[in-house]
Amino acid sequence: MANEPDWVDVGSVEDLARRELQMVVARRTRIALSFRDGRFGAVSGVCNHHGGPLGEGRIDGAGFIECPWHYWKFHHVTGVGAPGYEEDRVPSFALKVEDGRVYVDVASGTPRTKKPHAPHPLARTVVRAEGPVRIVGLSTTIMTRNHPRFSTSELLLEEALRHAAEHGYDTRLIRLRDLRFRACEGFYSKSANACTWPCSITQMDPRDELDRVYEALVHWADVYVIATPIRWGAASSLYFKMVERMNCIQNQETVANRILLRNKAAGFIVTGGQDNVQATVGQMLGFFAELGVQFPQFPYIAHSRGWSAEDMENNVTMVAESEALREGARALVDRCVEMASLMVHGTIPEHAHVRGGRKAHRMGSQMPEVGRQKP
Repeated sequence: MANEPDWVDVGSVEDLARRELQMVVARRTRIALSFRDGRFGAVSGVCNHHGGPLGEGRIDGAGFIECPWHYWKFHHVTGVGAPGYEEDRVPSFALKVEDGRVYVDVASGTPRTKKPHAPHPLARTVVRAEGPVRIVGLSTTIMTRNHPRFSTSELLLEEALRHAAEHGYDTRLIRLRDLRFRACEGFYSKSANACTWPCSITQMDPRDELDRVYEALVHWADVYVIATPIRWGAASSLYFKMVERMNCIQNQETVANRILLRNKAAGFIVTGGQDNVQATVGQMLGFFAELGVQFPQFPYIAHSRGWSAEDMENNVTMVAESEALREGARALVDRCVEMASLMVHGTIPEHAHVRGGRKAHRMGSQMPEVGRQKP
């Protein structure tokens, strides 16, 4: 039996016709109300993908609403997905205009249908595979493609990985400069729920190669050794490009109470012609600590000749010929492995994820969280 009509006045024609697309609420149901070519349309304001606000998007030339979160498209009148995705459909609603007012029948919504989408490989449950401690080295040094140069931080990283491999541990080296990946595009700035795991960019763009870093950090490695030069008193811009894309890992703690990085240890290698080692490492420690990563005693090694030493060729020579720094790199990875072994093979209990005092924890005096949208 069909539902009885439930017509709701959502506003005047004069006001609503001024905007091509807007969000209105009818009996707690969010409606993406459109006005194009002299005709109103009404579809659900909630996207099939991650609940994005369709009424805050835009209508393209073919008449499809583009969700502002991740750009999924649905026709502004029928709710049908874009060509090739017709099985994805948001509810559409009957409407009428009487006496200069626009009415939407909230009881007339068509069924919401979702085309089955295979989950991204990174979305699988995080389960550590059996085996020895696994170590990933991440070099964040930038170079001109096909024109390599000497990197002091990468030299020490390679020494650390070579030492670990000789002792029977699995190792991988990822040079970020060899990967083509987009910069973070600020989905979190739209809504915490718009910043997804796996990263929205990774899911949308099969050419984006940061999935290799995510795979190593979340699913494969027990130890991260991260190497960076000092650039104007900070880590390299490539390092920051990577960690901005790692907001999707931290955000799972906020929106899903889910910790993706468990029993992970990290150490850092920082070298450069300029100083500011402590501040550079401090940022790195602070960031990875917020993701739940642990650190061994003395979690970094560093080398700098200070502000005045602009003779970079001498700086390179000093590091290249320094057995003491190589020894330091070997000892650093040993400490990281010991910390990881304690967590992976030891008896450290798994603690509940307590929100108080953590990032995005809300105190009573703050604005309440916005409730989930009703389809």
